[in-house]
Amino acid sequence: MRNPDEFDAFYKDARDRLLLQTYALTGDLPASRAAVRDSFVVAWHHWRKISRLDDPESWARPHAWAHAQRRHTARLWHRDKSLDPDARATLDALGKLPVAQRKALLLTQLTTASMTDMAREVGLPRAEAERELQSATSQFAVHRDVPTTTIRPLFEPLREHAETARWPRPSIIRRAGAARRRTHTTLGAVAVVAGLVLTGSLVTDAAGVRPTLSREHLTSSAPHQDKTPAAEPVDLPEDVMLTSDQVGALVAGKRWSVTGTHDISAGDTTAVPCRQDSYADPLGTAALVRTFDTAPSKGAPRVSAVETTEVSATAKAARRTYGTTLDWYAGCTDRRVQLLGTHRVDRVGDQAMLFVLRGWDQPVSTLVVGVARTGQLTTTTTSRVTDARPPDLSGAAKLLGAAVDGVCGLPDAGACSARARLRPAAPRPVGTVPAMLAEVDLPPVTGVDRPWVGTEPRKAVENVAATRCDQADFDTAPMSNNLTRSFLIPRTRLAVQFGLTETVGSLPVGAARSFVDRIRARVAACPDKDPGTEVVKVAQVATGKRDLSIWRVTTEITDQMSVQYLMGIVRDGTSIAQVGFVPDRRVVIRPGAFVALVHRALDRLGAMPAPKG
Repeated sequence: MRNPDEFDAFYKDARDRLLLQTYALTGDLPASRAAVRDSFVVAWHHWRKISRLDDPESWARPHAWAHAQRRHTARLWHRDKSLDPDARATLDALGKLPVAQRKALLLTQLTTASMTDMAREVGLPRAEAERELQSATSQFAVHRDVPTTTIRPLFEPLREHAETARWPRPSIIRRAGAARRRTHTTLGAVAVVAGLVLTGSLVTDAAGVRPTLSREHLTSSAPHQDKTPAAEPVDLPEDVMLTSDQVGALVAGKRWSVTGTHDISAGDTTAVPCRQDSYADPLGTAALVRTFDTAPSKGAPRVSAVETTEVSATAKAARRTYGTTLDWYAGCTDRRVQLLGTHRVDRVGDQAMLFVLRGWDQPVSTLVVGVARTGQLTTTTTSRVTDARPPDLSGAAKLLGAAVDGVCGLPDAGACSARARLRPAAPRPVGTVPAMLAEVDLPPVTGVDRPWVGTEPRKAVENVAATRCDQADFDTAPMSNNLTRSFLIPRTRLAVQFGLTETVGSLPVGAARSFVDRIRARVAACPDKDPGTEVVKVAQVATGKRDLSIWRVTTEITDQMSVQYLMGIVRDGTSIAQVGFVPDRRVVIRPGAFVALVHRALDRLGAMPAPKG
């Protein structure tokens, strides 16, 4: 049951604060008042869920801010003759800040949001959000010619001006919210009836996109959507999410059931792997997560699945949401999770990709994650199986297509899905240096259950990845973009020399080819020059502008002791990388896994900048 008294109290308590915030954000008091009013209309629509939150205002605030930004087209305070000069000066100073900095400052000065919440609402990692806040505070203080410690009183004239606004009665807001709910229910029923009537009559065009009743050309007009203010946030009814029957038909496992469906902000998202925040779009208008599980079966692997869907305010915001979601999985920061493969998925929504990941903590699990965008909606499907068998990529692509088909009939959705087509793709650039290996690329080592940790990339003055055979130098002109980093496993009793190192650099294409040829020649000649060294070629590939060579090198230290290590050198046009691994007795990387890792280093070189000069 919706509690009108509880909602009315929330409305009266929060509306003036939200108005001050949106007014400071936009400088447009009429647009801010309308945006705050509309956010409460939407809040009453969803009051059953919102009222269960610890802080309902934190739900209403992003909606009010997003509505206000869409509604206003120019800063209007200069036309307001009744505006106090101090208030006008404060708005001028705020208007000189970039939007992200302005939001960070207002969230800190005018709300009780924590630093983590501030970063989430601004849509930045916490460290970057804190830097933006520091910059905003100092710049705002300079523009207002005050110390940074006396900023908050500058908002009082704005508060006094905003409090002159008149508000509709709570009962009017509730009636508008009820009418909105009835409208969405009616539209949903019409869509279902239309879908039943037209079953079997939909066709697939030459590009493989299945048209819907009113969305045939939405993808071509997507840029225009960002310039047109949205009339209402898109509702996200639960019945557009996947069913247990759909999951069971496409993912291995018996007796599938839905274990939960909830708004992301109201539920536990720890069941969703690799997510770095509750929302990929903190200013989105709706979000749902649905979890699925199978009945335990003796001797069979455990299988589970998750679907999440987020609705963004504009197509441009949805493209950012899609990119953020891809980055979460491409650079998964979960403990001991390795990225095994990346695939493009054609003919599913407007954009789609598939990731295969392996979780190496016991029990070992394989995850297949599909991410797709259709118009202003971003949907993700994840299936997890507790074994290391090759996954069913075709079934995973079909599951993603089914998720897209469930939501593509909603307002502001885009293309639906046709028969999915998978294509292997280079790994998505992640990390501080996208051209280098990241923790998510590294395989496990035998007998150790702790994660890899990478050092910060630094200039390759010394090439730790080099061996005694090749002595490759990445710090000699005309080498540029030369960086090196190492990966270790802390808090383990491994030898100090244990670890994996990568060094990268750029040369003109001819010099890069000669550099790799010299390394190959030196390694081949090494046993003759150093009789205590044995070299075994593990792999060699040369195709056009790309080269790859891998060796296993064993060097005798004494009559009773020898050291064995793996080394690979790769080139992609003008970019070069050397990867070296030194094991510790029985703590090793399987040779096949090292070969795959060197191939990954080669794939990542595509993000390397061109040689300098």
